[in-house]
Amino acid sequence: MNSSFLSSWNASLPEQVTKESEQSSGTDTLDAYRVVLFNDEEHSFDEVIDQIIKATQCSRQKAEQCTWEVHTRGRSIVYFGQMSTCLKVSAILEEIALKTEIQTG
Repeated sequence: MNSSFLSSWNASLPEQVTKESEQSSGTDTLDAYRVVLFNDEEHSFDEVIDQIIKATQCSRQKAEQCTWEVHTRGRSIVYFGQMSTCLKVSAILEEIALKTEIQTG
């Protein structure tokens, strides 16, 4: 992911963001499917944030948290739910050639 905004991200997002997103990533829900977004070096932070919002209808803050996690950890669970919805979310993310995977378990 393009790191041109790296310094501003460090100032605006606490370290706790990653831990919180791991804890709320769907492991304690009944939904068996999740969409995982993987890091790349081709898209800017804003492109990824906008596409996550488009795909999941989440808040900008949540999309920023997921984008930061993708950048720092290499991947992030951006959505969890039913398989049919995960397929739609994944397809929207892939419209701009983001790398995704639908996982179960």
